[in-house]
Amino acid sequence: MSSSPPSPPVPAKAWGVLISSTIAFTVCFMVWMMFGVIGIPLKKELGLSATQFGLLTAMPVLTGSLVRVPLGIWTDRYGGRIVMTILMAATVPAIWLMSYATEYWHFLAIGLFVGLAGGSFSVGTPYVARWFPKSRQGMAMGVYGAGNSGSAVNKFLAPALIAAGGWQLVPKVYAAVMLGTVVMFWLFSAHDPKHLVSSTSRFSDQLKSLKDPRVLKYCQYYSIVFGGYVALALWMVQYYVGEYGLSIQTAALLAACFSLPGGVLRAVGGVLSDRYGAHKVTWWVLWVSWICLFLLSYPQTAFTISTVDGARDFHLGLNVYMFTALMAVLGIAFAFGKASVFKYISDDFPQNIGAISGIVGLAGGLGGFILPILFGVLLDVTGIRSSAFMLLYGVVWVSLIWMYWTEVRTTDVIGQSKPA
Repeated sequence: MSSSPPSPPVPAKAWGVLISSTIAFTVCFMVWMMFGVIGIPLKKELGLSATQFGLLTAMPVLTGSLVRVPLGIWTDRYGGRIVMTILMAATVPAIWLMSYATEYWHFLAIGLFVGLAGGSFSVGTPYVARWFPKSRQGMAMGVYGAGNSGSAVNKFLAPALIAAGGWQLVPKVYAAVMLGTVVMFWLFSAHDPKHLVSSTSRFSDQLKSLKDPRVLKYCQYYSIVFGGYVALALWMVQYYVGEYGLSIQTAALLAACFSLPGGVLRAVGGVLSDRYGAHKVTWWVLWVSWICLFLLSYPQTAFTISTVDGARDFHLGLNVYMFTALMAVLGIAFAFGKASVFKYISDDFPQNIGAISGIVGLAGGLGGFILPILFGVLLDVTGIRSSAFMLLYGVVWVSLIWMYWTEVRTTDVIGQSKPA
């Protein structure tokens, strides 16, 4: 049996691009998730309902999602270095102005501009991927995607800043950090004209890929592994506070047990996807997520049973330790899944990574926008906090069924996978 040919060498500049881009994405994601923590004192200060809180946390996610397709296409055309630099610089004034907002609509409006930071994912993904040979692209995109851990950084940093100077201090510090990151990225990143797509390519040409059923399927997968991750990262601090009566600092620390592995381990998911293939990793990710969400969906339950000795009261539900452990496992699964979905993209669309990653990223981001709002609506309607996990459980079911009929069943019938 012949061994596979060795991978082409990785250019020295590629590692500088990967490191500087990952740091930049980490800061962008930290800013993007800001409302997940400062939203707690704002909810009390403004007297918000669960639905209003969900909308508040979701507003930055909306613009960060909608700009992903054009940003991915512009990255293909003009290069990731210039697009990323301009994007980050454009968010600095909005982040700073956040500290002066006083009304609910102020936060919603400014949040739309702060949300541009979330579009950085569709810039960095094709940017770093093209610096590496195909056999290492899963690793490169996974390392870059580990910048999702900015959500955990936010949970460590924001509560400390709130304790030191109130929630208004958070956007001021974040604006300064973002400005410094702009300078760092420009100095340590690089540009290669060979990575650009022909400037004669039109938006409509690249968006035709939406007609490909594979793209729609990857959008569905990403709506749970990324959209679900973003939604839970925004929702978990207030969930801990409401469900278990914890302080913001303790709640943020425990919520980071989901956010941190859900970001950092994306790089491991990229390596596993390179080695075992995108399909196998994604299949197992969905099943692990299904099990975790099934257990997390069960609400706190008190019931009485008549026994020979009289009535006995019982309580059934997850305590804070079991809940946190399940959330950590779910975060790991989502981390692997985020990487494996983009391995599908680099395998199937090597010449159009920017546009396709923008489309799939848009779907995932819209999931991250819609889900927190639905979490709030379900909580207001049912009064059951675990209804958020019930909703995600249903989304995972859709993905599992879709994958079975288009990939697993096809493989079982003909002995090899073919595009769906």
